[in-house]
Amino acid sequence: MEVTDIKPVRTATLFGQPMGLFVLFFTEMWERFSYYGMRAILLLFLLDSVRGGMGLGEADGAAIYGIYTASVYLLSLPGGWIADNLLGQRKSVWYGGIIIMLGHIILAIPSGSGLFYSGLCIVALGTGLLKPNISTIVGQLYPEGGARKDAAFSIFYMGINIGSLLGISIVGYLGQKVGWHYGFGAAAVAMALGLVTYHLFGNRYLGDYGQYIVQAPTGEGKSPSGNRSLLLFVAFIVALMAILQLTGILDLTTAQGLAKAMGTIISLIGLSYFAYILLAGGLDATEKKRVGVLFVFFVASALYWAGNEQQGSSLQIFADRYTELTVFGWEMPSSWFQNLNPAFILIFSPVMAALWLFLANNKIGLPVPAKFAISLLLLGLAYVVMVFAAEFALTGVRTSPLFLTFTYLFFTIAELFLSPVGLSAFSKLAPKRYTSQLMGLWFVGTSLGNLIAGLFAGGFDKENVQQMPQMFQSVAVFALVSGFVLLLFVKPLKRWMGGVE
Repeated sequence: MEVTDIKPVRTATLFGQPMGLFVLFFTEMWERFSYYGMRAILLLFLLDSVRGGMGLGEADGAAIYGIYTASVYLLSLPGGWIADNLLGQRKSVWYGGIIIMLGHIILAIPSGSGLFYSGLCIVALGTGLLKPNISTIVGQLYPEGGARKDAAFSIFYMGINIGSLLGISIVGYLGQKVGWHYGFGAAAVAMALGLVTYHLFGNRYLGDYGQYIVQAPTGEGKSPSGNRSLLLFVAFIVALMAILQLTGILDLTTAQGLAKAMGTIISLIGLSYFAYILLAGGLDATEKKRVGVLFVFFVASALYWAGNEQQGSSLQIFADRYTELTVFGWEMPSSWFQNLNPAFILIFSPVMAALWLFLANNKIGLPVPAKFAISLLLLGLAYVVMVFAAEFALTGVRTSPLFLTFTYLFFTIAELFLSPVGLSAFSKLAPKRYTSQLMGLWFVGTSLGNLIAGLFAGGFDKENVQQMPQMFQSVAVFALVSGFVLLLFVKPLKRWMGGVE
């Protein structure tokens, strides 16, 4: 069945948006509570050797953190394929939520490293199945596209950040002040609440959206060599990893070696999957140009998230070791600094949603590629702030919380220029039969950024604090240069979008 054949559900609206949006809003809110809450304490748990943590060194702990957060988003690609070809989006969201809940239950059980890592794997598998498909259903609610769809994704993004704010506050406090596994258990409860919301209200307010698998039009199916190409690609990846291991370039038996290998795999998957869709996906000329634009957005997204996702890695270490935490005689959990990002997003999301509608209504154009470029420039400014913070930390005095506050403020504005806009762009520009798979590729970009963030944090060794300013400076320069380069290509990218706004 084609998406355009689905009968729209006629239902009540709230704030001018269909009620189905708010079903997805609350489902995603509880899922993000579980993800961001657990992520807030994960690296601290891996490094802790006093309160029952894993007791790992910075390099290994950060590598494992990066592998996990990267896997969560990398698995969105097969999650999108499963929805497009086997289950449909609605069932994928449901089963993904159940798997996530089971993974968090395992993490809540005090045990050895084997069971703990199994729990992380299960959470990652479930998130990969849920994450791209719930965003795809949001896009299907607005077949007309336009500024209203952008505003809907901004509202949906508020749900993500309410969940993040609640999760970091509750899981962070329980994990750091009560016990690590109490925090992991709270994440399981949150996912259960999300499943209840989805089950009770999904059928009533979502109609047929996300229920059906989209079939390729006659004569435009995948190339007969498609499956063979996929098998050859998998064989190539396996052979490449074997060569890297045997030649000693990488050691896949260590966390750091595995993380570096995963970076190679993610990069090859992203490049190859785009090439596969372009060359063997049965696309017409207009669709190919639009997929080419999505590839540029994919690269920009990976660059952005490599900086933003330092929140749970290098910036978490900076908050814990080098930032003043005492407020009116009470020492707050260092993980609470991660709350600044969702708190600022909740403040500024309505402002940005109103801005997009105002610009559209007044026919003032700010193309999507320009928004991505602005995002990278703001990210660079955030790390300029951290360069000054790191220089101050070298004096041996804990830094003012204002440094991280302004860093997170720049992160937030940058994120609102990129993330909800990117979600909306992928849902509008992707060929219908590849919608969930390309949404999965959007999250593969996030996956690569998360992995880079984890590997970057491995350099925050207590014995070598002098390198901190240079590390932050490298991120600032890279982000600023990338933003200026993208600005140069705004006009041609807009033409390739073929009239899609």
